[in-house]
Amino acid sequence: MNARLLQIQSGHNFRELGGYQTETGQHIKFHKIIRSGKLADLTPQDLDYLADYGVISSIDFRSPKEAKAEPDRLAKGMTYIFDPVFRVDETESTRSEEEQNQEMSQGPDLGRQRMISAYHNLITDTHPQKAYQQFFERLLTNTQDNQSVLFHCTAGKDRTGIGAYLFLRALGVDSATAKQDYLLTNEVTQTAIQGNIADLHTTDQTLIDNVTALMSVDEAYLGQAIADIKLMTGTVDNYLHEVLNLGTSDLNDLKKICLTA
Repeated sequence: MNARLLQIQSGHNFRELGGYQTETGQHIKFHKIIRSGKLADLTPQDLDYLADYGVISSIDFRSPKEAKAEPDRLAKGMTYIFDPVFRVDETESTRSEEEQNQEMSQGPDLGRQRMISAYHNLITDTHPQKAYQQFFERLLTNTQDNQSVLFHCTAGKDRTGIGAYLFLRALGVDSATAKQDYLLTNEVTQTAIQGNIADLHTTDQTLIDNVTALMSVDEAYLGQAIADIKLMTGTVDNYLHEVLNLGTSDLNDLKKICLTA
């Protein structure tokens, strides 16, 4: 299993973002920022692990409905920051299995198109923009070494994936590496995806393909987000400045906080 994956027993997709190299040759510090899926199922041992790892806060990108249904479990001393990217869960992670499966049986490519639409909204809607702005504001307060901020949604792949992509690019990590981190979700959650598909107990290939599309990440999903960024502002740097209101001094401070000398 990938070395970036934290040893969490009752959660998934908990990953360290430290170690990535920037285009200037610096590296992101370890024990500064972690991306993950939901924290609702963590055991006391998992919480002790995160506390020992240095996690001091959890930034929750989930919708109010998701957060209410499955509240974060936090280690002692961890701060909770509610920062919903969507007002409602556009990634459909909270819909009942029966309801979702009925819809996803109706025609090919529905799951993929739904995800592409969600990624378009992640970049272009004002609510996600404000949420990601607040995400960066919080990261700028984490000035002590060996103190980690954890950010998450439900699956840790879409809202969290875009947050991680923007974070890596803001620090000067090249686009290919940031994309590689985004796609790593498929590797580290492959067993869970296969198990969920098996639980469908169906031979309906349309349903299988659509549910797989909803549960996975895809270059086309990220490609939609990148295309929208280019359409809106030309470059990721411009998007960070013009849409997320991150000034040059903010980005320089973030690099001082998160990068090796």
